Amino acid sequence: MPATRSGLGLAVLSAATFGTSGTFASSLLAAGWSTGAAVTVRVGVAALLLTGPALVTLGGRWALLRSGLPSILAFGLVAVAGCQLCYFNAVKHLSVGVALLLEYSGTVLVVGWMWLRHRQRPRRLTAAGTVLAIVGLMLVLNLTGHQRVDAAGVLWGLAAAAGLAVYFVVSGRADDPVPPIVTAWAGMTVGALALLGCAATGVLRFTASTADVDLAGARVSWLVPVAGLAVVAGALAYAAGIGAARRLGPRLASFVGLAEVLCAVLIAWLLLGQRPSLLQALGGVVVLAGIALVRADEQVPARTSSPDQVTGAVPVN
Repeated sequence: MPATRSGLGLAVLSAATFGTSGTFASSLLAAGWSTGAAVTVRVGVAALLLTGPALVTLGGRWALLRSGLPSILAFGLVAVAGCQLCYFNAVKHLSVGVALLLEYSGTVLVVGWMWLRHRQRPRRLTAAGTVLAIVGLMLVLNLTGHQRVDAAGVLWGLAAAAGLAVYFVVSGRADDPVPPIVTAWAGMTVGALALLGCAATGVLRFTASTADVDLAGARVSWLVPVAGLAVVAGALAYAAGIGAARRLGPRLASFVGLAEVLCAVLIAWLLLGQRPSLLQALGGVVVLAGIALVRADEQVPARTSSPDQVTGAVPVN
């Protein structure tokens, strides 16, 4: 229980800090930055900031990195670089709300993975929580009226969902000997190198500016939102997210991660004056209800008679 409580605290911290990324990034994008440049700077600077703490934590145990190299590569290439690139490509073809909904359907992929790979069949509470969370997310994203739907955008959005699922599955390995902060640093370093490679080859458009930007109604240096993206929405968010997934497991952590959308809406309200509607507020309550159901299901002891009938949550192997 203490580990679960600390995991929930870290998950909420991760969701809140990830939720600031939209506000910081929007100020850079409005000043002429490309999305590729904003993402690359966010991941690259965050990796640099984590280098010192990660090396101290690692303490020269380089064998840990070598043993965990497959997971680190998957985390950096798929969960960090791939997920963000796929999401931004989805936004080119779809509305932001539809793209976000597709990306966060990754929570359903996590449930499916835990069922197929670890035989953790979702029980009624988890199934009900999944439905509530998706419905609530649709309300929060205000998916009303005409929404642009494009086949290419849907494929990019589903690819982003797969990247998000990989993030929670890889992060949630309870038996991983690599400390969370080291995993975050190594994965983000891999992701930053991949993004820089895409920018160098022209696959990713990289345009930046040193002009002042508008942030929360004030004119500030471009370094302010960059620091916010790298420190708050980068280093802190990823390190806290991995620590949370280790304690909660990938399934519960992925559902608590839905709170990122709620935090993003609240932060945009407080800093940008983008007041949420009553329907969005109702959607937030529904999302929280879905998370609560999944959390309650995790606390119910599983009754098992054979490996094929395992229905409860167990640590990821």
